[in-house]
Amino acid sequence: MEAIRLFKLLNRDQRNTFVACFLGWALDALDFFLLTFVVPTVGHDFGRSIVDVGWAITLTLAMRPVGAFIFGLLGDRFGRRIPLMIDIVFYSLMELLTAFAPNFTMFLIFRALYGIGMGGEWGLGASLAMESLPTEARGLFSGILQQGYAFGYLLAAVVYWLVFPFFGWRGLFVVGVLPALLVIFIRARVPESPGWLRRRSPADFWANLWTILKSHWVLFLYVILLMTAFNAMSHGTQDMYQTFLGEQRGLGVTQKASIGIIYSVGAICGGTIIGHFSQKFGRRRSIILAAALGILLIPAWVFPPSLSLLVIGGFAMQFMVQGAWGIVPVHLNELSPAEVRGTFPGFAYQLGNLLAANTAVVEAKLAERFHDAGGRPNYAKALALFALVIFLALIGLSAIGREDRGKEF
Repeated sequence: MEAIRLFKLLNRDQRNTFVACFLGWALDALDFFLLTFVVPTVGHDFGRSIVDVGWAITLTLAMRPVGAFIFGLLGDRFGRRIPLMIDIVFYSLMELLTAFAPNFTMFLIFRALYGIGMGGEWGLGASLAMESLPTEARGLFSGILQQGYAFGYLLAAVVYWLVFPFFGWRGLFVVGVLPALLVIFIRARVPESPGWLRRRSPADFWANLWTILKSHWVLFLYVILLMTAFNAMSHGTQDMYQTFLGEQRGLGVTQKASIGIIYSVGAICGGTIIGHFSQKFGRRRSIILAAALGILLIPAWVFPPSLSLLVIGGFAMQFMVQGAWGIVPVHLNELSPAEVRGTFPGFAYQLGNLLAANTAVVEAKLAERFHDAGGRPNYAKALALFALVIFLALIGLSAIGREDRGKEF
């Protein structure tokens, strides 16, 4: 009932803005996660190992800070709306070009360029949404907004299930051009951020930017470390999980896609519920609770004896992982200095991504080190160890930080 009440608080412009920002992030995530379903297949076609293809994921994540910085500055200087449209067209084009990569080198180049576009979307979309929403609704809609990421994973699972058996991995990336159509909706229905319009960038924008960054460098470093833990948690529980299901549990396309859909639903539920919960209980407390429960769920997530328990464990794990993530858009925007809200949250977020960019490679190498009883890579043990360490790091970083819950924009 409270969620319905908060939704009714929104006027038409606020609803259109939120829908556009949600879909922008969801379709961005769709384009990213398509690769995670076909890592072994891409490696086979290019004559490369799973570890080699894992570097494509690493490159995408490593280039996201570049996009966050470029498009964030454009957003602070010229408004959120136009740079967001340019960014969506750019990452959609890079996704399409990936489908026609003639060799592995070009494949890596296109995935790196796609990373620039992916990095630019989150900061612009989150600042545009949070600056347009009523203060009391931020917790709920932060949770829903961030679960555009999980919704994108769900869409990727459906696209993989429907497209891959008939058109192969290249067909998946052709479908990935669809986000470009969202630009039409943004152009027609979404207004500029009222927060940015009231403030607008001053004539001495660049000098002012440097002054602000110098005065908040400790906060900036803290948020980077926090987002490193967040990104390692997210990618550590997702990017190699489909490889674990196929290579170690021996599941086929339909089973892998079905499980991906189910735990994506868990992620959406977790982000929405815990994000809303944080409005009253606090941002940091909610993050710590979700991470602590995630630790308890590790055995059910990767070591269950039956398929049914595996499904339940996957659902519950992503409920907690993305539950914590549901707090991130509002938490980072509340911590951010107002003058650089287009740049600060997204850039710090994506620098955390850079530091966590080799997650898939680390887990793949750990799996090769921890052999199972048959001498094959033990992805379960690698995923479990990595998740345990990252959950503990996230709890510690959240405990020592601060929050500005309810800060007026």
